[in-house]
This record gives sequence, C-alpha cells and structure tokens, in this order.
Amino acid sequence: MSDWTKDLIPPEVAGTLDGLFVERVRRSPERPAYRAFDRSTQRWQGLSWADMGRQVACWRAALKGERLKAGERVAILLRNCPEWAICDLASLSLGLVVVPLYTDDRPENAAYILQDSAAGLLLVQDAGRWRRLAEALGDAPFPRRVVILEPSPEAERLAGEDPRVVSASRWLPESGPEWTKRPADPGELATIVYTSGTTGRPKGVMLSHGNILANAWGGLAAIDCYREDLFLSFLPLSHMLERTAGYYLPMMAGACVAYARSVAQLGEDLQGIRPTAVIAVPRVFERVYQRLHDQIRARPASVRWLFRLATATGWRRFQREQGHAHWHAQLLLWPFLLRKVAAPVLDRLGGRLRIAVSGGAPLPTEVARLFIGLGLPLLQGYGLTETSPVISVNRLRDNRPEGVGLPLPGVEVRIGEDEELLVRGPSNMLGYWNNHAATAQMIDREGWLRTGDQARLADGHLTITGRIKDILVLSNGEKVPPADMELAIALDPLFEQVLVIGEGRPFLSALLVLNADLWPGLARDYGLDPDAAGSLADPSLVRDMLKRTRDALRGFPGYAKIRRGILLLEPWSVDNGLLTPTMKVRRGEVVRRYAAQVERAYAGGD
Repeated sequence: MSDWTKDLIPPEVAGTLDGLFVERVRRSPERPAYRAFDRSTQRWQGLSWADMGRQVACWRAALKGERLKAGERVAILLRNCPEWAICDLASLSLGLVVVPLYTDDRPENAAYILQDSAAGLLLVQDAGRWRRLAEALGDAPFPRRVVILEPSPEAERLAGEDPRVVSASRWLPESGPEWTKRPADPGELATIVYTSGTTGRPKGVMLSHGNILANAWGGLAAIDCYREDLFLSFLPLSHMLERTAGYYLPMMAGACVAYARSVAQLGEDLQGIRPTAVIAVPRVFERVYQRLHDQIRARPASVRWLFRLATATGWRRFQREQGHAHWHAQLLLWPFLLRKVAAPVLDRLGGRLRIAVSGGAPLPTEVARLFIGLGLPLLQGYGLTETSPVISVNRLRDNRPEGVGLPLPGVEVRIGEDEELLVRGPSNMLGYWNNHAATAQMIDREGWLRTGDQARLADGHLTITGRIKDILVLSNGEKVPPADMELAIALDPLFEQVLVIGEGRPFLSALLVLNADLWPGLARDYGLDPDAAGSLADPSLVRDMLKRTRDALRGFPGYAKIRRGILLLEPWSVDNGLLTPTMKVRRGEVVRRYAAQVERAYAGGD
C-alpha cells in the first residue's frame, strides 16, 4: 500500500452532496468512478468521473424539462447501478429531494411512500415493476411522471396507454449543458428516507446535505480510505448505510465502486472484482460462517483440528496486535496456518479485502471471532437512519468485536433513563416528514436523539445490550432481552429464522423456522413425511430441536431458557409482511400470524 494515495474532499469544500460530485469530477476526471455489469454484452463496463459528469448533465436536462420546483420530491426504485447515483446527483443539483424505495418492498408500502412524500417523479427499473406498483396506486395523484429505465416493448406499451409513463431512452436527451456547483445551504433538505419500522406505518426521516456529508467525513476520520480502494456495493442504496458509506464516502475519497450483479452471484463477484472494501449486514457473514462450518464438519478429523487451530491462532495474533495479549509460541505457526487454511478462505472473498464493515444489526461475536481469526479485518458499527446513519464503529487498531466501537468524531453519546443510548451531533436528522409529534418524541430540546437501544459505555466504547421496545417482561416481572438469544440460536444451520417470545407469560418459547433445504432429510431421519403438516409437531422432533436451542444458549444467563418450541417452514419475508425491507422481523406481526400455535404452546403450562 506504499503507493496508495489520499485525496479527500472535506464537507466545507463540498458544501452539498451535488457539490461534492462537482468537486470530485474537477479533481479526478479520468480516474475510475464506477463499474457495472452490462447484461446485453455480458461484460463489466467502467465509468470515469468525467463520464459520470456527462451523464448527470443529461439527466439534469431531462429533469428540468419536467418543471419540478426546488424542494419537490423525486423517488428512485432501482437496484444498485450507476443510474441510481446519476439520477440522485442530477436531482440534488436542482435542489430536488430524493426519496429512495426498496426494490423488494411490497407495492402497497411503496405506494404509501409515494403519496406521503407527494413524489412528483418516479424512476423505476422496468415495466413489470411499474405495472405491479400501478395496481397498488390506483387513482392516487402521485407520481405525476414515471420514467422506466429499462427499454422493452412492454415499457413502450405502457407509455402509450398512460400519459404519465415514458421510457428513459426517449426521455433523456443525447447531451446536457455543462453545469457548475450551485450556491446552496448545507442545511437544505436532501432526502427523505422512510424507516422500515417494525410496527405501524414507516416514517419519513429528513436528512440534509450537511447531515450526510458530516457522517461520511466522520467515517473517513475513523477508517482510512484511499483513491485506489475498490468498494463492492451490494446492500441496497435505499439503505442509508450503503448510501452514506458505500456511495458518498467513496466519492469523498475518490475511490471506485463496483455494483454486484445480485446477492446470488455475490461469491462470483467477490472473486471477479476483488474489492478492497465491503459493507454488509451480519446475515451475509453469518451465511458464510454457516457454510464454512458445514464444509468443515464433512471433512476428516485432522482437517477439522487444523481449522480450529488456525482460527484460535489467528485470534491470539489479533489479540496481541490489539495490545490485549502477550506473545505466545503458538504464533510461530501462523505463517503456515495462513497459507494452508486462512488464505484459501480469504481468496474466496477476493483475496484483497483490507476492510469489511458490518452494520444494520448485531453481529454475533462467534462470527466475528472466526473471520478475524482467519485474518479478515472485520469491524462492527452501529447507527440509525435518523443519524445519517453511523453513530459508532470499531477501529482497525482498536477493535473490540463484542461491541460497536467508538463514536465518530463530533458525535456525542450518553446513557439516559432505562440505560437508553442518547446521541447528539451534526448527523442527527432534521425531523420526521409531516410528523412533528414523532419528531418531538425522538429529539429533545437540547438536541439529544433517543435511539431506543439500551447500551453500555466503557472506555469510550459502546456495547448495545438490547432494544427497549423488544425487551420481554415475563409474568414474574423478569426482563429478558431476546436479540442475543435469537442470534445464538440462528447460528445453528437447521434454523433459518428465530423469534423468542414470552411477553406476559410464565416462561420463554421460540418460533423456529427450519431450513427448507435441510428439512426433507431431517424429516426422513425421524421417519416423518416432509410434506405432511403434522410432521412439524412430532414430539421427538420438537424435543430435539429444543435441545439444540439449549445447546446454543449454554453460555447465557439463567433467564435464557426456552421451554417450548414452535416449528415452522414458511420463511418470514417482505412479501408476506413479516420482514421489513431492511430484513428486520416485524415481531408483533409474526406473533399475530401464529397466535393459535402460540396459545397451544402455553396451554399446557411449564
């Protein structure tokens, strides 16, 4: 890395997010900006910053033709691609406000957001996606203009039937006039990001240009980023973690971003792109963790022993580098173990990762220990959409995987009543769109934002201990935080999803969604018909599954005892309304969906 260089654009130079882009194009016109897979040619294509500047100019011209006024909303319903960034930047440069939508969200949710935000224009991926959304919208007044990105006969047919609809290829001019940085207030509203709340309707989080720039700048102060870095983008850009840390932050540093083709092809893209940085949610690391363990379990005892030795030695090496352990003779084995065990695993992740960040949900400590033990620089962070989003992150030289790190520079934290984490800083949201009451509940008069998370603060490091709303209070008054229990149980490859329940009950139970791929073999092992609904209630099967939960919770305090298990096969998903678009479980909805099974589980007593 001796030839790696920095060229950071500070917020005061950028002024606004579109100003950041103008400055980056000025400084680095011929450097690589984005890489994306062209499905028509089946090849990866690159765009320089100058290329991006020309394309943004075209989109600006087309948007101007719609006569949208500054402050009006533009909604984006695209998978990750250069056009997402191009439309975003063109909109921001005209003082418009961007409303991101999740491509896998239910049409009814997207329709609600379009009406609540009064979006004047919607950019949508393809004709099929617009057709489904149009059915949910009915005669609603917004959006007034719909631009379909991907050309197709169906898109042309829809454009002929609906005066709102136009194909992007017909809507965009061949070129647009050059433009320069506009005079604008960093406090100007840049985006409304709707939280995928686990209860009730989503709320629109209002974030300014300054909020997001401050957050990206704080991220660069915590983790070094270079012009030569290559990010692989696969979290949706509608998620603020990806948008700030995987889009605006690389732009601020002059790094390149490659857009993964799909989650299913992520393994191939990691090896083909060979990124130096990735940002992911814990589920990505958990799946690799489970796959590794499945593969190792099938190998001879000597291979299993060598793998355990490698991860243990790598963890000891990490602890010594962090200043938490002394030198040990076992460390002499590391070069051999790195070559024989760790390097082949890291090569499957591209072999060049110098930073991997996990956020959006808690990362199980066992998962972190495995990857760190194999030599992956894995950092856990924490944040909220309402804080643009990052509040804290571990540092490479001060990494405590069981926690979520140190606050970003400029971010103040303190522990309030009920051990709730309170946050104050330049990245705190402006408020909720059209919801003053919710804003007042979230931010007090001194500017402290209530996170809703319980936390512990020691030596400046934050550890999240629970979610206030998710704390289960048993009928005996005992308070149980279920999140860590669920994470531990879900590491068992047999369990795809887990929900611990027991609010107002005498004991804890768990809803356990079995791995659909493993279920047929598991059923046959118990002499059961995998297609028979009654098989899931087989007493021997349920008893053994409960034993597996007890094994997973062996290291937990005495309260962590699951007395009843309810086995399920249907996964909780966005489509069936049991997951939010950010993959968080709608706890109340799940319990209501399976109310009959829950009542039967508790009917027999303890």
